[in-house]
Amino acid sequence: MHLCRASMPYDWTRSEPQDATQKLCLWPHHSLTARGYVFFIATTCLLVCLPLIIVVGTVLMWAILPFVLAAVGGMWFALDRNRHDGQIMEVLTLTSDRARLVRRNPDGGLLEWECNRYWTTPELHPRGGPVPQYVTLRGCGRRVEIGAFLSEEERLALYDDLVRALRND
Repeated sequence: MHLCRASMPYDWTRSEPQDATQKLCLWPHHSLTARGYVFFIATTCLLVCLPLIIVVGTVLMWAILPFVLAAVGGMWFALDRNRHDGQIMEVLTLTSDRARLVRRNPDGGLLEWECNRYWTTPELHPRGGPVPQYVTLRGCGRRVEIGAFLSEEERLALYDDLVRALRND
């Protein structure tokens, strides 16, 4: 599923012209890379432990150390949880006759939706959804969300892309 990752929050890939299959991959922004994550945790440890040099070997160090470890551990936990919760991937595959959306959640679970491409309709909900400019796909008696983790401007661009892609057969 990671074959279509790029620097943008979503990316279209098209197969060979005679196949006419289009694939749209969407993922949330990750502003902190793995290297940046390690750098931030190491820098935080260094800067928080720097004042402890003065009290090394005293009873005061042992009184302060648990709080320092709790602060660094809390930061580590929060960043790790954020990285885990951001492991969402949505893949929309459009063939000549089918539209199929697969969402991989952070816990590894998959949600799938499939419909005849002719009956698939993108919908834009300016208000009333969980986020402004909420985008859904409707078809086969169901309505499924797509790209809810994108920014408002990106959801508007996604809606326009979906309208164009579903019109082209």
